[in-house]
Amino acid sequence: MPAIEVNGLKKKYGDIQAVGGTTFTVEEGEVFSLLGPNGAGKTTTIEILEGLRNKDAGTANVLGLDPWKSGYELHRKIGVIPQGFKFLDYPTPREAISYYGALFGKKVNPDELLKRVILDDASNVWFQNLSGGQKQKLGMALSLVNDPQVVFLDEPTTGLDPQARRAVWEVIRKLKEEGRTVMLTTHYLDEAEELADRVAIMNHGRIVAMGTTEEIESRFGSGRRMVVKGGEDLLKYLRENTRLRVEGDGDEVVIFLRDKADAMAALGAIEESGADWGDLTVKGDSLEDVFLKLVGESGTIEKGAE
Repeated sequence: MPAIEVNGLKKKYGDIQAVGGTTFTVEEGEVFSLLGPNGAGKTTTIEILEGLRNKDAGTANVLGLDPWKSGYELHRKIGVIPQGFKFLDYPTPREAISYYGALFGKKVNPDELLKRVILDDASNVWFQNLSGGQKQKLGMALSLVNDPQVVFLDEPTTGLDPQARRAVWEVIRKLKEEGRTVMLTTHYLDEAEELADRVAIMNHGRIVAMGTTEEIESRFGSGRRMVVKGGEDLLKYLRENTRLRVEGDGDEVVIFLRDKADAMAALGAIEESGADWGDLTVKGDSLEDVFLKLVGESGTIEKGAE
């Protein structure tokens, strides 16, 4: 049984269709990422799966349970980090973990848990004095107090500097190594590429593409292209002497490749043309290219702050 099963999920707020018939599954031990611009419906979907909101239509099951009807039972099996995680100002990370352990009726070693999330060096620092990255890592530690099978991370690195983001990434990798299922929402392209086994691109409440990064790029991309520094002479020669699709792009000539034979034919024609040409690269569409194609240039998405 998949860890998460969603079929035809719908949720409206007034006249706004936040989630419009979403369907997907997440396997046990998988890192599954919902990628999309702000307002795509990612957080609403996550909150339904966490049992925080009721759906309007469709089905949603987490670990075989309906999140809304069996919330108490489910919450003892899942970990959650909401957007913009906050806590009381003055407890230390060690005290916060002890407090959560008491709430769940779990015996937990705070020092071991803090070491797992790489926060043992700030175990006695008040929450209000922790950095943004340290606060997020504490959120992860608290989400693991009940030893969850599924962990929901809703944009856990938003607003963090590059070093803090990568520290959080390392914690997520450890969750996967431990065999936990991770549901990750993000609007950072590099985060989804780096961490997720599969990605679902969401826009206006619907999933418009889903699969591994390579599968999405292959299915929705424009194929591989040879890009050559060259002018009109080269462009004209290739168009007249090959059967390849060739386009001009400023001071570059773009040759669209279907297979390796096309690449060899293009190289031979370039050499035979006698035209001036310079740097040559072969590339395909990236996840960013596909995202912009599916969502549009107006979609608010980021590669990641560097």
